[in-house]
Order: sequence, then C-alpha cells, then structure tokens
Amino acid sequence: MIKVNIQEAKTHLSRYIGRVEQGDVVVVCRHNQPVAELRAIETAPAHPARVAGLLKGRVKWEPGAFAPMSAEELAEFDGAPVLPRVGKL
Repeated sequence: MIKVNIQEAKTHLSRYIGRVEQGDVVVVCRHNQPVAELRAIETAPAHPARVAGLLKGRVKWEPGAFAPMSAEELAEFDGAPVLPRVGKL
C-alpha cells in the first residue's frame, strides 16, 4: 500500500495509475488522513471468447455447393432485380 498526499497524487497520477495496474493500492491523504483509495478494478473482456467448432456435425453442405456457377445461373443472377417486385406501384 502506498500513501500519498493530494498534491503528490495530482502531480504524478499517471505514475500511480501504473502502480495500481501492477496490483498496488494507493491511498490518497489530506493532512495525513486517508480520504480516497485507488485500486484496480476487474473488467470483463469486451467480447466473450468465441469457441470454434460449435456447429461441427450439425451443418451439412450439398456436394458442389461451393462449385462455380454455370453460365446460365450466372446470367440469371446478374439480370435479376435486387428486390423482387410484388406488385405494380
């Protein structure tokens, strides 16, 4: 545990934050009386860890699902509207 006065804490805050990140506790005092405590906080990871292979054995692909399109399929794909029309506007 490190005890510092307010002026010292203000002057060297980044230094004390570094010490807190290493596991130390910093007690800030006014006239030698503790008024605040700096300590590290536990933070959860921004994104939970992803586990690979959760769908293994559950997803089945047809043979040739990733084969190149034929010329007819490609022509149909390129000529098709982005959104199909339901009725006249």
